[in-house]
Amino acid sequence: MKVPLLDLKPQYQSLKKELDEAILKVAESQYFILGPEMKKMEDACAEYLGAKHAIGVSSGTDALLLALMAIDIQPGDEVIVPTYSFFATAGVVSRLNAVPVLTECDPVTFNIDIEDIKRKITSKTKAIIPVHLYGQSSEMDEIMKIADQHNLFVIEDAAQAIGTQYKNGKSVGTIGHIGCFSFFPSKNLGCFGDGGLVTTNDDEIAKVLTIKRVHGGEPKYYHKVIGGNFRLDAIQAAVVSVKLPHLDSWSEKRRANAARYTKLFIAAGLAEETGKVKLDSKNKVLLPKAVYEHLSSSVKNYHIYNQYIIRVEDRDGLRDYLSKNDIGTEIYYPVPFHLQECFADLGHKKGDFPVSEFCANSSLALPIYPELNDDQLNFVVEKIADFIK
Repeated sequence: MKVPLLDLKPQYQSLKKELDEAILKVAESQYFILGPEMKKMEDACAEYLGAKHAIGVSSGTDALLLALMAIDIQPGDEVIVPTYSFFATAGVVSRLNAVPVLTECDPVTFNIDIEDIKRKITSKTKAIIPVHLYGQSSEMDEIMKIADQHNLFVIEDAAQAIGTQYKNGKSVGTIGHIGCFSFFPSKNLGCFGDGGLVTTNDDEIAKVLTIKRVHGGEPKYYHKVIGGNFRLDAIQAAVVSVKLPHLDSWSEKRRANAARYTKLFIAAGLAEETGKVKLDSKNKVLLPKAVYEHLSSSVKNYHIYNQYIIRVEDRDGLRDYLSKNDIGTEIYYPVPFHLQECFADLGHKKGDFPVSEFCANSSLALPIYPELNDDQLNFVVEKIADFIK
């Protein structure tokens, strides 16, 4: 049996007619940049998320970069970010010659550690970028409280979490000052290339985002500020518009797959209590935990499982064994920012962030996409059990 980490073909086949028609419509219109398809997608995303403004951009990375530019981050400014995330979270800060201030992650959710945020604030701090890693919200009440106390901006990195709800029912990306999303094909809502979205409920920030999206020109060719080319093309916008109505059902199927994984691991006697920074046994698997699952019956998208992450002692050995059995996996992420060569000037060393290092050394993403069947999920757990036991 073959179980790829991700297989996008079934999703395309299920929507082939609508997707092909949407792309053909753009081709026939010859309106490839911005235009009506972009406006349609932006309006639909704003309504879905409950945001006042939604602005299509060229990628999730550019969404973060544009957000920092919109709040006028300057060289030397400090921006608090987790040390454990996709590279763009910290990389965009350095691109503006600002300073990414690295923080520890929570051992249960992998998200940014609230107490470490408090320790890292200085007179130079201008913003916090919490990441809703793997599809589960950070603790936004506490983060917004800290931001209000210190007059800081909050830019939500929701690249992996479109549709995720916080415990109060609000969509992530609409709680902070700016939200940033990715439409990369592997995301729950993916386009046919690179794409992203920026959201805000602030009219003035929305105006700046829109101007800086197209080189800072207002009107065209007249520039009071410098922006960039952050436009999303119309074909990608059209693809997102077709897929958006299906997002909740896809996320529900991911949650069902996650629940089955958890049930199978427990039945096999492999599950270990989550939230630890050390595995008690090499014969156990540390499972992910949806911390907001039972807080409110009205909050359905408490976790959208862009990834289902387990932690095991011999992660690399397990990954190799699963690969030999045609099971796809991935490591998200093998090296925290504080151990990346490009951030050596920040002055960190191994051991500075033990939780993040434990996650980086033990975490493994399993296939979780909606079209997986029970036989495939059973097979994955059976092979993990064969290796561990």
